[in-house]
Amino acid sequence: MTNTVPEINSPTGATESSATPATITFADFGLDPKIQKAVSEQGYNTPTPIQAQSIPHVLAGSDLMGAAQTGTGKTAAFVLPIIQKILRHASSSASPARHPIRALVLTPTRELAVQVAENAASYSKHTDLRAAVVYGGVDMKEQVATLRGGVEILIATPGRLLDHIGSKVANLSQVEILVLDEADRMLDMGFLPDLQRIIDLIPAQRQTLLFSATFSPEIKKLAQSYLRTPVTVEVARQNAAADTVKQVVHMVSSADKQRAIVKVLEARTRQGLSRQCIIFTNSRLGCARLARSLERDGIKAGAIHGDKSQGERTLTLDAFKSGAIEALVATDVAARGLDIPSMPCVINHELPFNAEDFIHRIGRTGRAGSKGDAIALVDASEKRLLDDIEKLMKRKLDVQPLPEGSPSSAPSRSSSRSDAPAKMSDPFFYKPYEPSAAAQPSASATNAEEKKVGITPARPAVGALLGGFKKK
Repeated sequence: MTNTVPEINSPTGATESSATPATITFADFGLDPKIQKAVSEQGYNTPTPIQAQSIPHVLAGSDLMGAAQTGTGKTAAFVLPIIQKILRHASSSASPARHPIRALVLTPTRELAVQVAENAASYSKHTDLRAAVVYGGVDMKEQVATLRGGVEILIATPGRLLDHIGSKVANLSQVEILVLDEADRMLDMGFLPDLQRIIDLIPAQRQTLLFSATFSPEIKKLAQSYLRTPVTVEVARQNAAADTVKQVVHMVSSADKQRAIVKVLEARTRQGLSRQCIIFTNSRLGCARLARSLERDGIKAGAIHGDKSQGERTLTLDAFKSGAIEALVATDVAARGLDIPSMPCVINHELPFNAEDFIHRIGRTGRAGSKGDAIALVDASEKRLLDDIEKLMKRKLDVQPLPEGSPSSAPSRSSSRSDAPAKMSDPFFYKPYEPSAAAQPSASATNAEEKKVGITPARPAVGALLGGFKKK
């Protein structure tokens, strides 16, 4: 077979944005057979564009900034070459000294940390490399035991890693590769002081990788201080949602949004569509109230937000993934890293205050080539937030009126747009929203200002909760 892997001798600081050649497979990267076996067991053969363009550069030792839409496989784009590069250090010895930290992956949330660690454990399971994850919100004792036993690949949230460094159970003096996953969020959330403290403990001669779905000019400027003449890989237009996500905006008054959600889900049921969805709110209080209101309307709902304990959030996520819960009402704790295959629908009950968070929210659907709906319920008072989102995405979102008989809506923006249809013209969105015969009771959701991030692991294994993973 002809090797069509992208050339890796592009000039430093270059930007690549080409699509993945159709003939590329993971075998073309020259990965160790043990890694290829693990990839094959996961059911993958053809790399995604971000993987095809990033892996050769990482293997070549280049610093890299990778930008791709969420759900396009960024994790494997750095995990696979990391395993390959540090495989020479693999040892079957039980001595902790033979298993120092060689690769460090920093993430902004616990959920994302666990997801990355699951990938690292899966792809390295046929090697003698050890992967572990540490994050806050759980007892440190088991994490301490894992770190003292030795680990080559460590995935961590900054605060908890600093706790372990302070306790002298985490030593970064032999780190060869540093990854900042969701780099824009890491810096935007105020992690810069913690990041600087951590980076000061890592050898200067290291390889640094930044991956994210979005890179604002400000974040790019800050990131330059961490990288040396990086290659920038952008596989799609920045700040865009995946093409597999169909988006629609309904102008609905805040008081009627809960009724609108009920009608949307009832209509999806009549059309034979799944009513499973993630509903995003901006406040913890509003999140809890909306979940209770939906329960009263006969929708199996659960809430996940920063006031929930680790155990409560884990149980809620497990119930959602098993189908026991139909509607997962969440704050932005679920906007990044939550990977649920074939998630059919995301509803924005409120628009986020940060436009980039909108992209990450709707990125929970339409993942890995699957199609999904992204619905935004927008009150007239949120017009500025909608304008910011459209400016970031460089496109106008399709504003459609709610079907006849649905809750009263705020004045529609479609009347001010010559290109907005008077009737729903896209059957993908029209059919699920046909009005039901019975009106639903109303409930108001508060809009208090709160966006605190605290994440719950997706599909957490026992090892994940304890800070490590057992190889299968």
